[in-house]
Amino acid sequence: MAEVYRLRTDPEHTAPAVPLTDYQPGGTAVQLEPDEDARLLVPHLGALKRIDISFPKFREGRGYSSARILREAGFTGEIRAVGVLYVDQLSFLVRAGFDAVLPETPIDPAVAERTLTRFPFVYMKATDGLQPVWALREQASA
Repeated sequence: MAEVYRLRTDPEHTAPAVPLTDYQPGGTAVQLEPDEDARLLVPHLGALKRIDISFPKFREGRGYSSARILREAGFTGEIRAVGVLYVDQLSFLVRAGFDAVLPETPIDPAVAERTLTRFPFVYMKATDGLQPVWALREQASA
């Protein structure tokens, strides 16, 4: 694995993430696999500081939904995408609620920054709260 690419400024929570099947109430870091239900963590969000969501292969997308579920449930800790991830996925990961990435291959921070700032407008609502361009157009014409 490469280094963690974080979009947070708070100190990194470095406790090992335990598999969801081994999680005990009060634990601070958990690993969620694609076939596991993120809603099972909702009662524990107050204790958790980091949730690692696994992306075991490139075509795996269920983690995006898990991150969104956790953010909409009020989780403010770190949500880390872990696994087969590439820089071109960063914008989508951030929009879904991820704020850290631990890819199998390194991500160049300069390339990541350019990727995240490349498109100033979005087209759909997401957990990041950005207004879609169509809503901005409607406001401008009102």
